[in-house]
Amino acid sequence: MAQHPQSPDMAARSRARRRALQALYAWQMSGSHMNAVIEQFRHEQDMEIADLDYFEDLLHGVEKNVAVLDACLRPHIDREVAQIDPIERAVLRLAAYELKFRPDVPYRVVINEAIEVTKRFGADHGHSYVNGVLDKLAAELRAAEKRG
Repeated sequence: MAQHPQSPDMAARSRARRRALQALYAWQMSGSHMNAVIEQFRHEQDMEIADLDYFEDLLHGVEKNVAVLDACLRPHIDREVAQIDPIERAVLRLAAYELKFRPDVPYRVVINEAIEVTKRFGADHGHSYVNGVLDKLAAELRAAEKRG
């Protein structure tokens, strides 16, 4: 798939990732069903400017594959997944999903977007932790792409 310069579609995906992070955080904290969380977020004002299909794919993908994603993250983290700050945990799961199941998204985009949302919503130095974990995970899951 050809890469495009920063396009409206990419901006909509960035917004979808930010909203997905917030929804994942809510899901992790509340224990609600993902469909209820999606429904709640779908009705909020700026969802029409995000890529709604991508937002839902991210959330259903993480929910369905959370055990696989956590298993992928485990060798690259210094504590149990449950002990990671909830925002950073949501970011790592989201990015792990994209790295593992969305090869159409370049690994650099996945990592950069994860760092940006962590800077915006996470703890002061959370983005450094997220960057380190995802860099190792990308080397494992996207080895050919990372070499190229």
